[in-house]
Amino acid sequence: MTCSYSKQTIKETIAFHGHNCPGLAIGIRVAEYVKNSFPDTSPAALVCVTETDMCGVDAIQYLTGCTFGKGNLIHCDYGKTAFSFYDREKNKGIRLLLKPDSRGDSQSEMTEMMAKKGSGTLSEEELLKLTELRSMMENRLMTLPLEDLFSVKELKSKPPRPPRILHSLGCEDCGEHTMESRTRRFSGKTLCIPCYRKVEQKM
Repeated sequence: MTCSYSKQTIKETIAFHGHNCPGLAIGIRVAEYVKNSFPDTSPAALVCVTETDMCGVDAIQYLTGCTFGKGNLIHCDYGKTAFSFYDREKNKGIRLLLKPDSRGDSQSEMTEMMAKKGSGTLSEEELLKLTELRSMMENRLMTLPLEDLFSVKELKSKPPRPPRILHSLGCEDCGEHTMESRTRRFSGKTLCIPCYRKVEQKM
């Protein structure tokens, strides 16, 4: 089943992110699944908890309206290609986890070549091969049926609470104002996190 988004929408998503890649394709398909699962959910009620900071999160922001700025995109740095979505009004939630075999047989080879590219040791011939592998993987991710891409389970937990506006407190070291929930107390002082780390560090 080819991705149901129009070519124009996909083109706009690529432009928003800055380039096309397999990671972005994953995010596009996540957004497609969410569109099908939450067809009547208003953008204000939809919230995403992403367990990765990979390219696909840009597609999720662009296509679902879940963004860091609105407080309905929450990043948990777990390093998993997993995404939970909630409807705050209906207390409904699902978690999508990318299946290990969804990227196909070329994943291992592509990972090795990406590492070589990062270290500057990739040959011209290998670069052409990497480009071909990436294109093949993008096509695979954009055409596989959604049920072959993701393991999905319903969530029993409540949706994350909406964002709140809190007071800011002045850090007693650097003087910069900091949201009160992000301040720390040390030796009788209210500190921002960077200043707290400077005095609390054990090493």
